[in-house]
Amino acid sequence: MVLVMESDGSLTPSRSQNSFARNYNDGVGQGSAADELAILGETDLGPDEIQMAAFSRPAPLPRADVLSAIEATALRYAGHPGLRDADLSVRDWLTLYRANIEVESAYRQDAISSAGAIGLGQLMPATARDLGVDPRDPLQNLDGSARYLAMMLEAFGDPRLALAAYNAGPDAVRQYGGIPPYRETQNHVARVMAVLARLEGSNS
Repeated sequence: MVLVMESDGSLTPSRSQNSFARNYNDGVGQGSAADELAILGETDLGPDEIQMAAFSRPAPLPRADVLSAIEATALRYAGHPGLRDADLSVRDWLTLYRANIEVESAYRQDAISSAGAIGLGQLMPATARDLGVDPRDPLQNLDGSARYLAMMLEAFGDPRLALAAYNAGPDAVRQYGGIPPYRETQNHVARVMAVLARLEGSNS
């Protein structure tokens, strides 16, 4: 269970998104397996207004082989036009992709969410089929998730919107003209950006 601080300072259990983000058909990260963080305060925030205050358990440490596979997969897509469209350097892309994997699965190859998302990148079976990958194969899962995130960067030209589309589906981002007002999706974007900041700090 994730506790979320409300505007009056009280802590309440986060509410299910069964009627929102968990029902999309073309997204990836339905009900991510790693939900250790939650943004604090109000929801319904725009892309530039998501509050970065968050609390978490200690950051998960990836196994060396998993980290190596994440980096190799990210480098395979370093020439994708989505990086250029989002004005990301190769280093920025590597860090963004790794942060998304950390939030999605805590680097667990066998992670399966309550919504049925599978593996390191938490690919839904239908999305994996569309991408032509086996989501239960860790390397194919990473390939599909990298390709999908790069496609979302190309579609939206902004890392936050790409993360929202990865979580809630591109149709939801288009429908709302930004990050959808789903707590799960807003939390996902905030968590990835918080991990991104931590990873960038450790690399400097």
